[in-house]
Amino acid sequence: MNIKFSRSVLGLALAALCPLLLNACSTGQIVARSSLAIIDSGVTVMNRETDLELAKAAIPANLKLVESLIQELPTDRELRIHAAQGFYGYAFGFVEDESPERASALYRRGLAHALVALQIAGVREDVLAMPLGTLQKALADLDRDAVPALFWAASNWAKWIDLNRTDPARIAELGKVEALMRRVLALDETYYFGAPHIFFGVWYGGRPPMLGGDFALSEMHFAKARDITHGKLLAVDLFYAQYLAVQESNRRAFHDKLTAVVSAPLDLYPEMALANTIAQHKATMLLKKEDELF
Repeated sequence: MNIKFSRSVLGLALAALCPLLLNACSTGQIVARSSLAIIDSGVTVMNRETDLELAKAAIPANLKLVESLIQELPTDRELRIHAAQGFYGYAFGFVEDESPERASALYRRGLAHALVALQIAGVREDVLAMPLGTLQKALADLDRDAVPALFWAASNWAKWIDLNRTDPARIAELGKVEALMRRVLALDETYYFGAPHIFFGVWYGGRPPMLGGDFALSEMHFAKARDITHGKLLAVDLFYAQYLAVQESNRRAFHDKLTAVVSAPLDLYPEMALANTIAQHKATMLLKKEDELF
């Protein structure tokens, strides 16, 4: 068999395979996979944004783009995590204060994406339906790769419950949320700029001791989150003031923490400029309610 003939045979073989390859991987899937790097870059760029109005206008289109890619790649874990993170960030930063009902629906959508990511990570059963003990056993088998799915599931779920706290069915789910975030804390306490510690700072600091609060534990978790970010992530002190200081009736800490947040320089943490700008906006709003809270 000469080289010319071999190439002809190879060409015919490839031609025969093309329809099979196209069926296995559609044009939409090819485009979607090629867009993943752009999505990652888009998140980085958005995190550096300091103009809240620009970010508020841009994020919904980005979310729909991610969901369009998910339509083509429904089992892509990273896309599901991007969606879960995006819905959480948009609801928290731009919707919740003005429209809690709409924010609740957005957190629920974020949770749905995170739960798919969690299934892909290894929790095969329906997390919403399984008993707490079964969930805890399933979580014990997860490794560090599952941390993003665990974290964004717990974060969206907690906010969904918080905005529906009059619903006994939602309140009953708090144990599962805690289990998810405790697994994150065990696997990677530094994930997303120490956010697991911020979560438990709020968890223990946002309610009185008779209802499970523990101010010493809250203080410890906030301190650890502050250490992890070297004091550059303003959300730590925002939540400290909003939850722990209010529960302790510590007006001075409330005022001093929020005043420091508002006066922080815009370039304090360029990688998280948007989060810090949102924190400053929320701190300004909370300071206006100081007399009501104390």
